[in-house]
Amino acid sequence: MYKRILLKLSGEALAAGRGFGVDGDRVHEISLEIAAIRDLGVEMAIVVGGGNFFRGVAQQARDMDRVSADHMGMLATVINSLALQDALEKCDVQTRVMSAIEMNQVAEPYIRRRAIRHLEKGRVVIFAAGTGNPFFSTDTAASLRAMEIKADVLLKATKVEGIYDADPVIAKDAVKFEQISYMEILRLGLKVMDSTAVSLCKDNNLPVIIFNLNRSGNILRVVSGEKVGSLVTA
Repeated sequence: MYKRILLKLSGEALAAGRGFGVDGDRVHEISLEIAAIRDLGVEMAIVVGGGNFFRGVAQQARDMDRVSADHMGMLATVINSLALQDALEKCDVQTRVMSAIEMNQVAEPYIRRRAIRHLEKGRVVIFAAGTGNPFFSTDTAASLRAMEIKADVLLKATKVEGIYDADPVIAKDAVKFEQISYMEILRLGLKVMDSTAVSLCKDNNLPVIIFNLNRSGNILRVVSGEKVGSLVTA
């Protein structure tokens, strides 16, 4: 269905409901799904959040300078990226971590052409440290990197089935959108991705699929073209 994709994972997805840290079993499960997709010949890049360790807008950062807090959040994404890289390489998937903040001992610096070359050679590329700039979320980083590597689609893995008109965890009568436009998301103020990320996808006409990561095999189903989750298009 897709030649090149970018998968956005939250830090919480790696914590598997524990709230903090990395759950080894969960990371291994995700890695097996990614390995299966790579074996289909799909070129795959990943952006990981850092919310399971630190988030610049979180409660524990409320008395901190926003720039310092965001830099701490970026470092948290590097920890998650290294954990995912280790799990993927145990599944015999060649993986490269590319960081927007230079830290040559643990990750390659992000260079667009080099990232595309890694993808063409069949390696999974994990983009760490967001955009390298404060005030931008990892959702925005995922949108930006997807555009830069010319991905066919941005897949955002969440803990719900797709996009709803209200929070389905709180509102039991929340209605799911099978398909929705970027403008509707912005107009309705839906908290799917932050508005910067949505606007970036809208301006560059990048399709986004929001789906539930907690259903085993869902990433593979989405990539295979099955109707899973919610599709965001123009």
